[in-house]
Amino acid sequence: MQVLTPYTSTIQQLGIGFKGSLFLRNVFRGAEILQISGNGSLGASKDVADNNSFFNISEFGVTSKLSIPRVMLPINVDRWIPKYMAPTTNISLGFNAQNNIGLDRQSLSGIYNYNWRPSKTRTNSFDLFNVQFVRNLNTRNYFNIYTNSYNQANEIAQDIENSNPGIIDPSLYSTSQDNEIQLEIPSGIDTFLNNSAQGAYPLDQDQTNTLFSVIQREARLTENNLIFATNFTWTRDTRENIFDKNFSRLRWKIETAGEILSGISNILGLEKNNNENYETLGVVFSQYAKVEAEFIKHWQVSNDYVVAIRAFGGIAIPYGNSESIPFTRSYFAGGANDNRGWRPYDLGPGSSGSLFEFNEANFKLAFNLEYRFPILGALKGALFVDGGNIWNALDNVKDESLKFSGLEDLKELALASGLGLRYDFGFFVARLDTGFKIHNPALSESNRWFKESNFANAVFNIGINYPF
Repeated sequence: MQVLTPYTSTIQQLGIGFKGSLFLRNVFRGAEILQISGNGSLGASKDVADNNSFFNISEFGVTSKLSIPRVMLPINVDRWIPKYMAPTTNISLGFNAQNNIGLDRQSLSGIYNYNWRPSKTRTNSFDLFNVQFVRNLNTRNYFNIYTNSYNQANEIAQDIENSNPGIIDPSLYSTSQDNEIQLEIPSGIDTFLNNSAQGAYPLDQDQTNTLFSVIQREARLTENNLIFATNFTWTRDTRENIFDKNFSRLRWKIETAGEILSGISNILGLEKNNNENYETLGVVFSQYAKVEAEFIKHWQVSNDYVVAIRAFGGIAIPYGNSESIPFTRSYFAGGANDNRGWRPYDLGPGSSGSLFEFNEANFKLAFNLEYRFPILGALKGALFVDGGNIWNALDNVKDESLKFSGLEDLKELALASGLGLRYDFGFFVARLDTGFKIHNPALSESNRWFKESNFANAVFNIGINYPF
């Protein structure tokens, strides 16, 4: 059990987290294990509108998991998954609630899973059902949080009003000291975007594309999600124990979502909504196919000197009932366990240059190289090089700077290098990594290399345990 643990966050100045688990063994007298886990956090953020109390943001969750040491199916599968493979059936239910500077999200999840080990180094995991329902409670707060989207729309509104005085209803905005209009949140900007989509204002093509992107992103990030997925994960790990410094790990995963619900909707002849989407319980369910793979290799050069590499690639393609991927199933780049020259969610997509507060996409490549060495006793050091980026691919995003259109876009891979200090406490490793941008795809092509390789642009990442 762990309680009152300080941590850092991209939205919190101070946070305290706690978590704990209760294990009940042999609950049904068949070697079953019931695990009940709870976690929570309290945080302080100066960005929250309501600052009446010091701790003004919170999150908590509870999960129950029942592990049964056999395959629970109506048919006998011992021929394919014999008992020596140590099969287990895992049934879990969870609830999570966030009350923060975002959209105050609640989520329910349920998983019916099988695990088995065909060999000492192999593990298979099959989620027969992986269901998640995500509900956003405070969608009216969207433009208070995603201020970049607000600023993009508001600047266009200012240009329109300056060119055509009086064309925008004065009830939609207030006026700043510089006599510039400021669209009211949420009613003013929502009405402005609706009017823009209906052709109420004279817009050039760039303005039209920008506002379409703002409308599209707001709709995707504020919508409730119903994800009904099935996935299979194959893992080969040669690591014998936590002290093994010569090992490799290969993992690949395939996932599909929405196929069952789409099939049922077709069989029942259900009607689609105005956007030509099926709904289940009033929510448009997600439909996509996702494939990802990861390879990790560690070489022990001598004693505590280790070279470690990692390569990752993943893509999630929407189809059928979806034109985009749910936020909770998308990829982001940057941070302590990714590309350490950028903060979490701050890299990409593509060459766009972090247009939004939380940048995510449906295609990701990531590569890491790290040389680890001892310094003094439990104090360790590391030199590293990180590369990667995220892009939108085969979805409804139109902006070319965000998209992966072909191999030529690999020139948008971001590169960072740096050094790290780690202190080994035995049961965990505390880590501080300093990353420097070597190749920044957000800059013009002639200025991408080594223009921000200095301490003024360095990114400091605090982490627990090694990144891979």
